[in-house]
Amino acid sequence: MTAEKQTDRRLGRRAALRAGIALCGFAAMLAAISVLRPDDFFLWIKAFHVIAVIAWLAGLFYLPRLFIYHTDAEPGSTQSETFKVMEYRLLKVIMNPAMMITWVLGLYLAWSVYGFQGGWLHAKIALVVLLTVAHMHQSRAVRQFGADGPRKPARYWRMMNEVPTVLMMLIVILVVVKPF
Repeated sequence: MTAEKQTDRRLGRRAALRAGIALCGFAAMLAAISVLRPDDFFLWIKAFHVIAVIAWLAGLFYLPRLFIYHTDAEPGSTQSETFKVMEYRLLKVIMNPAMMITWVLGLYLAWSVYGFQGGWLHAKIALVVLLTVAHMHQSRAVRQFGADGPRKPARYWRMMNEVPTVLMMLIVILVVVKPF
C-alpha cells in the first residue's frame, strides 16, 4: 500500500472541503443562536469570538516557526515543498477564516455591548489592527516562500515570532483589567 503524501493536491482539496464544512457548521450555529436569541446570547457570541481568537493566534504563533525551519530547507527540495504546503494550508484554512470571524464578532461585541466606548476598547482595537498587520506580514512571507523568493534569516523569524505574543498579552490585559 502506498502512503499518501501530504503535498498531494487531492488531500489539499479534501482539507479545504473539511474546513469549508466546519466553517459552514460554525456559521449555522451562529445563525441559530442569532435567530433563537437566548438570554445568554452575548455570552455565546463572546465564546465564539474567543474560539476564533484562539485559532487565529495559534496560527500566528506557529507560522513563524515553520518559516524558521523553511529558511534552512534548500529551495525546490522535498522538505521545502512540504513546508510550502503546510504554510499555505495553515494560512488559508485556519488563519484567514479565524481572523475574519474574530474581527466580525469582535466588532459586533464592541458595538452592541460597549457602544464603541472606553479607552481600553479603543486601545484593544488598535492592538488588534497591529495583530492584523502581523498576519498580513506573515501572509506575504507565505507567498514569498511559495515562489522560492528571497528569504529572511531564521533569526528574523524568531524575533517576529514574539510580536503576536506581546500583542496578545497586552490585549488580554486590556480586556480583563480594563485599566482606562
